[in-house]
Amino acid sequence: MIERADVVIVGAGQGGSQAAIALRQQKFTGSIVMIGDEPVLPYERPALSKEYLAGAKPIDKLLLRPESYWKERAIDVRLGQRVVSVDASARRVTTADGLSIEYGKLVWATGGRPRRLACAGHHVAGLHYVRDLGDVDRMRQELETTSAAVIIGGGYIGLEAAAVLRDMGKQVTVLEAQQRVLARVAGEPLARFFEAEHRARGVEIRLSAEVVAIEEKDGRACGVRLASGDVVPADLVVVGIGIDAAVDPLLAAGAEGSNGVVVELHGKTSLPDVYAIGDCAVHPNVHVGGRPLRLESIQNANDQAAVVAKSIAGTLGPAERYDAVPWFWSNQYDLRLQTVGLWLDHDEIVVRGDPATRSFSVVYLRRGRVIALDCVNLTKDYVQGKALITKQCEVDRTKLARADVPLKELA
Repeated sequence: MIERADVVIVGAGQGGSQAAIALRQQKFTGSIVMIGDEPVLPYERPALSKEYLAGAKPIDKLLLRPESYWKERAIDVRLGQRVVSVDASARRVTTADGLSIEYGKLVWATGGRPRRLACAGHHVAGLHYVRDLGDVDRMRQELETTSAAVIIGGGYIGLEAAAVLRDMGKQVTVLEAQQRVLARVAGEPLARFFEAEHRARGVEIRLSAEVVAIEEKDGRACGVRLASGDVVPADLVVVGIGIDAAVDPLLAAGAEGSNGVVVELHGKTSLPDVYAIGDCAVHPNVHVGGRPLRLESIQNANDQAAVVAKSIAGTLGPAERYDAVPWFWSNQYDLRLQTVGLWLDHDEIVVRGDPATRSFSVVYLRRGRVIALDCVNLTKDYVQGKALITKQCEVDRTKLARADVPLKELA
């Protein structure tokens, strides 16, 4: 049996859900089918490594919309189904259980898969990734019997999980292969600040730590062996070493891309009437001179979804495109980090305020102009800093470094 829908959305995460929502907001009246591989309604994924892991936010509080919302707007949500192939010439997707759906337009919003360890012992029980609800549910089931946890990867996911587990009283060790944490996403001043914060709370952070094996006992992880020969004891191991874009069916269908499918500024792929959004889409980012980027953020997914929805609905203005200033956030302990802009290709860093006060900003400049800010417990800088990025004006470095000078006075 072959079904048909005017728009098929593959992926029921942030991007896919927002695309469906935005289509109805644009008065699109055609049929919409959204296919998700998880058995639960679309939910907020960032909370998994924060409030949900901590038990502070139940699943019903994470849902992006209640079940009634999707039904009232005639959005057909198919849960627990995984699309395994795309036939671009027949305009058809096929799921793992053999269901085929023809589409008028296809929106690919599958996000990514956690990058897996390849070392010895990578298959043992007690080893966890943090990507979906099931991952965290399995981890939470083991927390009562966990006294020592090892986090592999010092990115945001790893540090957020470390903060939650430490607040639970667990012994926590973070293993980072680079010479500092947050090496891919932030400058050294911010990295050293968070290293110091975690260490002050009892987290052991090991840098330049190469993992060579997961030690096991009776089929469960009991430690992590390093290239140095050290074995870090562990009842539970959490891996956060990045994601790979989930785009294999699109690439097999002929779409341009590799770790992510290439799109232009309206979200279109190289395949006819096929769009891609969110973590799995590689777009030419205007804030780094059109360099192709794959961004992992809610903002990116939402804003790309809005552009794609308008394109499909025929309401896209002649000058509209995806050119939003990116933003991100991370909560660790009582610290709220808010980032706006992209730090890539910066040639200067200015620390605004004193990190010792636990309220400061790290400002990134390129050729004298602000391109990004990392703001720790300083929402005012985060809000006002966006204008500096947008206006691209040169700023006075002396005033920029003074936390008592509002950023809006420099714009």
